Amino acid sequence: MKHAQLADLLRPQELDGIVGQDHLFGEKGVIRRMLAGGRITNMIFFGPPGTGKTTAASVIAKQSGMEFRKLNATSASLSDVKNILNETGNLFGAGGILLYLDEIQYFNRKQQQSLLEYIEDGRITLIASTADNPYFCVYHALLSRCSVFEFKPVEPSAAVPVLRRALEYLNGENGQHKTATDEVLRQIASLAGGDVRHAVVLFENAYHAADDEIMREHAAAFGGNSGGLSEDLHYDLLSCLQKSVRGSDPDAAVFYLAKALSLGELPAVCRRLQVMASEDIGLAYPLAAAVVRACVESARDLGMPEAQIPLSHAVILLATAPKSNSADQAVQAAMADVQAGRGVRVPPHLQSPLFPNYKYPHDYPMHYVEQRYLPLDLPDSTVYYRPGPNKTEQAAADYWQKIKTQTGQKP
Repeated sequence: MKHAQLADLLRPQELDGIVGQDHLFGEKGVIRRMLAGGRITNMIFFGPPGTGKTTAASVIAKQSGMEFRKLNATSASLSDVKNILNETGNLFGAGGILLYLDEIQYFNRKQQQSLLEYIEDGRITLIASTADNPYFCVYHALLSRCSVFEFKPVEPSAAVPVLRRALEYLNGENGQHKTATDEVLRQIASLAGGDVRHAVVLFENAYHAADDEIMREHAAAFGGNSGGLSEDLHYDLLSCLQKSVRGSDPDAAVFYLAKALSLGELPAVCRRLQVMASEDIGLAYPLAAAVVRACVESARDLGMPEAQIPLSHAVILLATAPKSNSADQAVQAAMADVQAGRGVRVPPHLQSPLFPNYKYPHDYPMHYVEQRYLPLDLPDSTVYYRPGPNKTEQAAADYWQKIKTQTGQKP
């Protein structure tokens, strides 16, 4: 028996069977109350794997009476979408089609846009799901037509009834009478990190490894949190990627890029690359930020797997570029003074045209004139930005030293 089969066999057919999402499907849950009022809207479900997103979509479809169609954006093409859209014009789709689109973050903008017309006129009711933040990965025009609902990691105690049903099913299928306490079931569920599907996988492994009584150790032997990307692994991969770029190792950087993308970390990689462009390359190669931004936008439009090409472009560029963290250090030092309550007395001549004595630099030779810009309660010697030892920043520093010397000001 395959693991996925047991999880599917245990999939609830009613809202009451969905565990761990009482804020959505409990007695006062917002989606339950909406459905009770006869309304079904376009929805986006976001949250970690194994929290009931697919189950909820199938139950809602069953209650709606609409034709239910399901696509996974990791493998579906635009033609697959069009085939479903074409059904809205025949007898089967006359009552409307409820389309469940799993992993919507892997659809590019064009694929997402293809749904808009059908959503607008009601021929398609969309329920999309994603493990990523929809405000980053869903096209704005589509997002504005949907209600967004968060699915939370399932607490171990909430998963116990599911594992109890799994025990009863496996005993029946195998003619066994194995037992497990609720405490052990809760401990097994805790190994899955809030992922009910993975909890079922661990439990099934434990069931077949045990003789009569199932213990936590039987499941722990198969490892926990392997059913999805744990929070630690998420941050570890991004850290490895950034440190490889910072260390100017393009081969290691590309490896961690590939590893992260293979685990569905496209949005997180896109965000982190933009941070790295300014934090680690910064003023040593200012154009890097613009190039990385263009590569990231291209990747988001393309979707996987093609997105890996512009992202590889960005990663290799950053890894092989000269490095400077002077911009990051400057703002960190300034932020420390702000948070300490320093720098509150701003020079009056900077505040408003109504205050006299402001000197307009463009009226002076070389477009520079010396005047006070730092707050009055900070020392004159305050320095936040120190040019890095790279060609670009040293050229800028030499330029301004020359200008200030030529104009008779302090360099």
